[in-house]
Amino acid sequence: MWKDSFYRKHHISMNKLNVVRILAIATLLLSAACSNESEQKVTRQSHEASDIQRVDSLMDGDILFQISTSGQGKAIQLATNSPYSHCGILFRENNEWMVFEGVQPVKKTKLSEWINRGDGQHYVSKRHKDAASLLTKEVKEKMKEEAKKLLGKNYDLTFEWNDDRIYCSELVYKIYQRGAGLSVGTLQKLKDFNLNSPVVGAKLKERYGKNIPLNETVISPGAIFADSSLVEILSE
Repeated sequence: MWKDSFYRKHHISMNKLNVVRILAIATLLLSAACSNESEQKVTRQSHEASDIQRVDSLMDGDILFQISTSGQGKAIQLATNSPYSHCGILFRENNEWMVFEGVQPVKKTKLSEWINRGDGQHYVSKRHKDAASLLTKEVKEKMKEEAKKLLGKNYDLTFEWNDDRIYCSELVYKIYQRGAGLSVGTLQKLKDFNLNSPVVGAKLKERYGKNIPLNETVISPGAIFADSSLVEILSE
């Protein structure tokens, strides 16, 4: 009888111990789940705060820069000694930020899509230091009208200084020049660039063959980025 009593008591004790273990494990799992949910909430709040900061920081006419993942992006960086190879100009339409950019063809792209397309989703936004006084509502509307005139143009693979075809920095430059009467960046000749890199040389041969137009007027993303009249507004 005492053996049966011992086994029963031992069995009950083991059951209690198992219950305690199960409760402890459940508590740990619940704690981990709550912690994970809390971390996800913090992450969501951080992203939301970042989005709010981005929206509050931007303005019509801001110039955006990124590293293009296109085949010619590296050649542009090397030739122009610039960290950025692509740029666009920002305008708000129907309560949404759109980037007008010289790609194939010239078009307007949702800001989120434009950011996602860049290398590492990194981009920089710059603005004219006197934008508050120079870029009035009327001027910004005129700039937007100039931008719309160039929509649908084919991308200019040979970087010619006319409106038959348009490349990215040319688009930004001409919108500012024609819409606001401002020059952003310094115009150069093709021969002013660093053309010695094998990567650049291969791209020039691909585009021009042996007849490289060294005296062609050009404007590069790097020249606009380096303009001292522009100030950095946002970098992500």
